[in-house]
Amino acid sequence: MLNRGSSRVRQRVVQAWLASTVVAVSWGASATVVAVDVGHSLAKPGSTSASGRPEFEYNRALAEDVIAQLAGVGIKTRAIGLNGEMDVLTARTQAAKGADLLLSIHHDSVQRQYLPVADHFTGFGVFASRKNFDPDTSLRCSTAIADRMLAIGRTPSLHHAEPIKGENRPLADARRGVYWFDDLIVLKTATQPAVLVEAAIIVNPMEERMISDALNRKLIASAIAAGVTQCLRTGVLGSRPSINGNYW
Repeated sequence: MLNRGSSRVRQRVVQAWLASTVVAVSWGASATVVAVDVGHSLAKPGSTSASGRPEFEYNRALAEDVIAQLAGVGIKTRAIGLNGEMDVLTARTQAAKGADLLLSIHHDSVQRQYLPVADHFTGFGVFASRKNFDPDTSLRCSTAIADRMLAIGRTPSLHHAEPIKGENRPLADARRGVYWFDDLIVLKTATQPAVLVEAAIIVNPMEERMISDALNRKLIASAIAAGVTQCLRTGVLGSRPSINGNYW
């Protein structure tokens, strides 16, 4: 495990690399629009974190950072549900019409029976639907985002593939933590490629502390933005810096 000071130095190095790779593939990106969907709402706030905070708060904070990262390289964004008013899922996909990609930001939980041992669950997951308007592009964007998450030291969580009630999601790519979630409303009713990102498992106290740190959150936002940009723009990114060990 890296010490806190060393971890933050490495985070800054990799965040700079992510920013440079976004710029490298974002030439002409001003014509691109990404609808950034803040998962859940004030009335339906999603999971409850280990410290008792609603998931919606984490979703909004990360979505704001992703929006800033994308806007910084000239990609237009359309925020959906940022004020917590979106309670109807199909209203989200209606609001996203005309965008090139729908990106839904979430944070993860575990099944109720696993809550007493939630500290055993870490990592991220990325979801696409084969019933989406363009499943191939949805999968390509999911893969690009997952690759950038791996590059900053995050690991995929595979617990949604467990063959139990409430899970049993087929893995499109186990190494990257990319799943098919065919009947997820926001993904299958979108009129453009759509991806849902579960950035961290907030019922795990360690994961919650990690994502609550502004620097960590911005680093994850940079990774998501770099993946989105790679997917939507033509070009090949350069080699990533050598990373020894994980950040968290």
